[in-house]
Amino acid sequence: MADLWRTISERHGELLSALGQHIEISLIALMIAVVIAIPLAVWVQTHHKTAAVLLQVTGVLQTIPSLALLGLLIPFVGIGTLPAIIALVVYALLPIFQNTYIGLRDIDPSYEEAADAFGMSRLRKLFKVELPIATATLAALIGAGGLGTFILLGIDRNDAALTLMGALAAALLAIVFSWLLNVMQKVSWKVSVGVVAVAVLGMVGSQVYTYATAPKETITIAGKLGSEPDILINMYKELIQKADPDVGVTLKSNFGQTSFLYNALRTDKIGIYPEFSGTVLASLTKPSAAQQQQVTAGKDNYPLAKKLLAKQGLSYLKPMAYNNTYALVVKESFAKRYDLHTISDLGKIAPSIRAGFDLEFIDRQDGYKGIQSKYGLQFKVDSMDASLRYQALDRGQINLTDGYTTDAQLRQYHLVALQDDKGLFPIYRGAPLMRTAFAERHPQLVAALNKLAGQITEKQMQTMNYAVSVKNEKAATVAHRYLVQHGLLKEVR
Repeated sequence: MADLWRTISERHGELLSALGQHIEISLIALMIAVVIAIPLAVWVQTHHKTAAVLLQVTGVLQTIPSLALLGLLIPFVGIGTLPAIIALVVYALLPIFQNTYIGLRDIDPSYEEAADAFGMSRLRKLFKVELPIATATLAALIGAGGLGTFILLGIDRNDAALTLMGALAAALLAIVFSWLLNVMQKVSWKVSVGVVAVAVLGMVGSQVYTYATAPKETITIAGKLGSEPDILINMYKELIQKADPDVGVTLKSNFGQTSFLYNALRTDKIGIYPEFSGTVLASLTKPSAAQQQQVTAGKDNYPLAKKLLAKQGLSYLKPMAYNNTYALVVKESFAKRYDLHTISDLGKIAPSIRAGFDLEFIDRQDGYKGIQSKYGLQFKVDSMDASLRYQALDRGQINLTDGYTTDAQLRQYHLVALQDDKGLFPIYRGAPLMRTAFAERHPQLVAALNKLAGQITEKQMQTMNYAVSVKNEKAATVAHRYLVQHGLLKEVR
């Protein structure tokens, strides 16, 4: 409990900001869904076959997993609030449409007859009789998810207090909204409309103010899941703002896996993200057989990655020093028990291996597919979220997992990275990735980011990851400290 209160105290500003964003997105999505679903529900009262089809369609939409839906939307609408709003609208359509349709359909015929007897027009009868009676069925529409930023971050950092803070905030928000809906049911529909109008005006006013006070240009920097990308994008932000204080920088940390960021960059939805040369060659480009053979032989793959990305209109800046390559990881005690030093050593205990790999590693040629083809090893494999695999290994639920050589958990959980004795895993040198057009427009920012070239050793990166993931320091604090200590940024006093 003490950790929870400490976390709330330290992050209360971020919590309030996230809460405001969450409410704004939810209300916008709800109003759009209402504008679409309620008129449709009214119209299909006399078109029962169409109503059945629409109920089926909205039902199917609700079965689409949220992550899959976002993955489909990002190439078209980018990242930020727009795909989130579209996804929420999709999920809200069924309950709003269904409840409004059923509420109107099940109105006592005597009320309809009385309205007709008074000579009410169709529109007047709808607003004076039908909708007020049907409104009660809409009370259960708000059941939105949580403040995902804190929940996801807490899971990734193994920080129960952070996860609990996000979950409690989400639960409290649901309770408050449920109470508001109950209150609005007891007042006239005109008052309800007035409340909604005030909320809309407030949100519009907030957006206008934000737009009016925004910097001339805002650059969006995104990062993959984990502490390391979070540290790197905070370094990028500080170096960019030092080079050009008039430029605004928005960070999108823990955004997702490679394909999400790559598609967002290609479609101009983000400006920069840190990428690694091994990932470029394995997932983002198609090296020729001769080029792939050179990489397999251990040749530095950064020049090739840079060359192939350039053909796609992307600029890959100068790389940092450390090699954050893949590793197969076991507990120190497990390695000692079976005398494991290399990946090949796993062959003698392959039947007893219970591996837990993340989905990206399972599907990569320089991942589990390569383990199967190059080493001839087959394991019983469970897919699991990258943020959970080390905990599962520590608890004995699995005895082998994939990791990176700079992961803080190697130190935290007393783990061993087995030697890649057949050279499967390519070199992974990290550098900022951006569109060439963006780089040409911002030569001063390119120069600023290139200050990281040749910087950061594997040990330094692992120490920084440990500070964020285990000691719960903020990524921004850790990034700033490194930049100051290594003369890349002057401390402001």
